[in-house]
Parts: sequence; C-alpha cells; structure tokens
Amino acid sequence: MTFRKVLKGLIIFFILVAAFILISNIWIIKSTEANIFTDVNQVPYNTVALVLGTSNKLTDGSPNPFFENRIRTAALLYHQKKVSHFILSGDNRSQYYNEPFAMKRALMKLGVPDSVITLDYAGLRTLDSVVRSKEIFGQDELTIITQSFHSYRALFISSYYGIKAIAIITNELPREDAPIVYWREYLARTKAVLDLYILKTAPRHLGDKEHLDI
Repeated sequence: MTFRKVLKGLIIFFILVAAFILISNIWIIKSTEANIFTDVNQVPYNTVALVLGTSNKLTDGSPNPFFENRIRTAALLYHQKKVSHFILSGDNRSQYYNEPFAMKRALMKLGVPDSVITLDYAGLRTLDSVVRSKEIFGQDELTIITQSFHSYRALFISSYYGIKAIAIITNELPREDAPIVYWREYLARTKAVLDLYILKTAPRHLGDKEHLDI
C-alpha cells in the first residue's frame, strides 16, 4: 500500500469521525432544547429533581462555580415550591471525594431540609445518574439541574430511557474561562450516542430498588 493511499484513508477516516461528532451534537441539542428552562418562575412542578454531581472544588482548591451554581439553583427551586425532593447523584470514589455528601451539606446550608434529600453514591457518570433515578429510585418524571452545555446530554439519555424530564439550567462560566470543559462535552455527546445506540452501555452499578420518602 502506497503512502498516498494510506494518507487518503486517514483523511477519509478523520472526515467521517468529524461528521459523526457534528451530527451527534446537532441531534442531541435539537432534540432536547425545547425541554430546557432558564427562568425558575417558568419551570413546571415536578416532585423530584435530579442534581448532577461535580466536584465542589477546582484543582487549585478554590470553589467550583459549576457546583455552586447548581446548588443555588436547586435551593431556589425548592424554596419556590417547584420541586419537593432531591436526588443528589455523583461520584463517591473514596472517603476523601464524595460529591453527593458535599451537595447535601451545601443545600442544607441554604435551608433545604435533610428529609427531602436522597443521596445516590453511584452516579459515576451522567448515564448512571439518569438511569439509576428510574431503575433504582423509581422516577419517570424529573427536573434535572445542571449547566446548559450538560443539560442536552442528560435530557437525551432521559428520553432514550423513557423518562419525562425537563432541565433548569444554571449560570455558567464563559467558554473562554473553561474551554476544556466545553470541548469535552462535544465528545461526551458523541459518546452518549455510541453508548445508547451502539454499545448499549449499562450503569456500572444498579442493585436493589430504594423507596423515596415523598
């Protein structure tokens, strides 16, 4: 095989990959954008909200604005009686890293009672958090709380699994302040399409059903 043929093959391969990434992102955004809200006052009531986890600290130890904004939005929804209960779903990879507990502690500081909070320690990724909200916690209607760039993927996964979900998006950093986060999401949306329609990826952990006190 000549170098020219190899180069041509590589070019075609990269064009196909780029096209798949582009199509996946357009599909996910266009199919979910109607279910995304920016104004808390316009959000319809759902009994349960799913708050998707992220670290409460940045690598330099400073507060993570993505975390802070999700928590403030969640508390606002509760105090305005737009939701009655929370599933806080995130990673608990070690005793020193516990996203659900950090979210619970932050919400309680904003006046949300412990009695309306359920912790999901197995939300290792967005797919796990969404699927577990239905399969473990029995919810097929949700309000999802996260940033706008993340909400499309969460809603796309919800729709695939028959969950009637809406999203309320929080304030987020300008793209120039967190470029890696936004670029990573473009690839994550593509991975979501692969996970759902080709790889049939399941959550890493399921287990026994848990009843929510609602």
